[in-house]
Amino acid sequence: MHWKFSEEQDAYRETLRGWLGDVAGSDQVRAWLGLDPAGPGRPAADPTEFEDRWVADGLCGVGFPEELGGQGGGVVELAITAEELARVAAPSAAWLATTLAMPALETRPDLAKAALEGSHAAVAIAAESLPAAPGHVTADADGALTGVVPRVLGADRAGLLVVPAGGASGPRLYAVDTAQPGVEITPRRLLDRSRSVADVRLSGVVGQPLDVDAATVLSATTDLAGVLLGADALGAMERMLELAVDYSAQRQQFGVPIGSFQAVKHAAATILVDVEAGRSGLYYAAASVAERHAESSLHSAAVKAQVTAAAGRAADSALTMHGAIGYTWEHDLHLFFKRARLDEQLFGSVEDWNERISSGLTLA
Repeated sequence: MHWKFSEEQDAYRETLRGWLGDVAGSDQVRAWLGLDPAGPGRPAADPTEFEDRWVADGLCGVGFPEELGGQGGGVVELAITAEELARVAAPSAAWLATTLAMPALETRPDLAKAALEGSHAAVAIAAESLPAAPGHVTADADGALTGVVPRVLGADRAGLLVVPAGGASGPRLYAVDTAQPGVEITPRRLLDRSRSVADVRLSGVVGQPLDVDAATVLSATTDLAGVLLGADALGAMERMLELAVDYSAQRQQFGVPIGSFQAVKHAAATILVDVEAGRSGLYYAAASVAERHAESSLHSAAVKAQVTAAAGRAADSALTMHGAIGYTWEHDLHLFFKRARLDEQLFGSVEDWNERISSGLTLA
């Protein structure tokens, strides 16, 4: 099946790709990520300039309804955004974390608008865990939140945390201002510098209860995470294929380009098949999640598991096709290699998402 975008979606994709081409060239991305072209970078990554430009140009609101401060569109547009951001290895922790927090903020337009206008938000869930299964924070009878959540995606970029917390009346979601007393954010460095995580410590912090069903929202957040991480992996995989094909046409062995060797052709063809198959499945899943199809959770889990696994295989193949230069920091391949590898593990491993599929299937 070949997925076909609407005219509006094609126009958005073209516009976004052009914008990123103007704003997020390789040298600029490396500067934001704190990378020295001559070797491993010493400075900490600082994506603030990119995030500010992203918000100022209205791109943070694409995919969200106008009543929440968005520009319209839905999950398909969000998937397009994730894919295009990954194609240039642009910093995306703030955007992705804010996007995943939005289902919890649907009843609080004030908080949603503030997040989309640059304060950013993050869901206080460990980066390696499925959003549907948090469990690090507890709320006492007065609603004071206590606990430590390790490795929260984008917490270092966020002015607002959506905190799932267990209590006597069951799990609830709370909105917490990161600037208030009792909130401690400790950034951690990842190998993939295009994303960031931080440990979150809450010490008796009083949050604002959100008037939503926690289980329903976290399930929706999980479905959205599966689609967007699949899209991110797809974008990284597509770019790794382009880099590998370009390099195989330039590098010569035995007097001929290595791209003429059958093994190299087969490796590139395998990645291409995975890219095209992944794209069709991914955007079907995005539409399914947008329409809240009865099996949307299965569709989302399938693309998270399959597309991120395919991107991991593509990363290895692209590295092999590049040979020694693929291991160096001076070549851009490592940006996409690390991005694809993180997508495999972010919000749950391939095995975790396959388990989500098997748990959702009804056996005859």
